[in-house]
Amino acid sequence: MGLNVCPAAIVAAPVEVVWEIAQPAHLGEWIDGRIERIEPEGPMTVGQTIFITAPAFGRRWQATLTVEQVLPERHLFGMDGVFPFGMRMHEHISCVAIDETSCRVQYG
Repeated sequence: MGLNVCPAAIVAAPVEVVWEIAQPAHLGEWIDGRIERIEPEGPMTVGQTIFITAPAFGRRWQATLTVEQVLPERHLFGMDGVFPFGMRMHEHISCVAIDETSCRVQYG
């Protein structure tokens, strides 16, 4: 039997602000990497690919994220990621309003 842990945090910002920061154009502000390009550019859409390089062990490593699901009305998106050494991930990020000034962000 496996264990699945989904980190979550309460954020002191309205859900709309957090959703905007989660858009591809802003990913470089909060991930440990540099956005090299986004195809196609613009708001998050299914099929969009985000090309990233990230520093580790004195090198820059390449990764790609492909948007697989976007539900703007629920502030939720899913991505498939391909990383060095054949590592892959499929994760969702969701934002749920608590009140007008805060929200719960969950990854997993």
